[in-house]
Amino acid sequence: MSQIALPLVWPADPRDDEFLVSPSNERAAHMLDRWATWPVMTCLLVGPRKSGRSLIARIFAAKSGGAIIDDAAARPEEELFHAWNRAQEMRRPLLMVADVAPPAWGVDLPDLRSRLAATPVAEIGPPDDALMRALLEREFARRNLDARPELIDWLLARIERSHVAVIRCVDALDQEVMERRKRLSIPLARTALATTALLTIPPEP
Repeated sequence: MSQIALPLVWPADPRDDEFLVSPSNERAAHMLDRWATWPVMTCLLVGPRKSGRSLIARIFAAKSGGAIIDDAAARPEEELFHAWNRAQEMRRPLLMVADVAPPAWGVDLPDLRSRLAATPVAEIGPPDDALMRALLEREFARRNLDARPELIDWLLARIERSHVAVIRCVDALDQEVMERRKRLSIPLARTALATTALLTIPPEP
């Protein structure tokens, strides 16, 4: 019987901020860790919001000495064009962070469009089961909430598979605990989440 591997912390140095690595994002972490092998000195990091993309970008910049352009799709095209060229000239890696990769941006500048087409893409996918569990456990711990394993299992079977859903779910339960002054439990979670859009299946009565 195969087992789901627990997410790893990247980088392993405990002095660094933690970015949890699992099958959903390990290719992106691997690519950023080996920036010297990029075909050009620029890479696109794409993935959903709250996926840790800004965190891993900061870790990358600290380790590589590179530069970051966050929310790149919303930046002026001339700025991106010059930044791309400057990275090649200075041999200093550049990481452009966005929700999705071109051509979804609808780039108008032909010279930028051709450069982005030649740029490697590191993609963070939706969280897998192991990462969802680790994210829930970490968010509950950050709020000093005692989330028992059976509650984590209950949530994993019901909430949407997304990084944003994890944050919103824990926020809702934290608020419910404070307002009702009750221990975190499955019945409390059932009540707190019943009227939200976070559950993929209706809570049982």
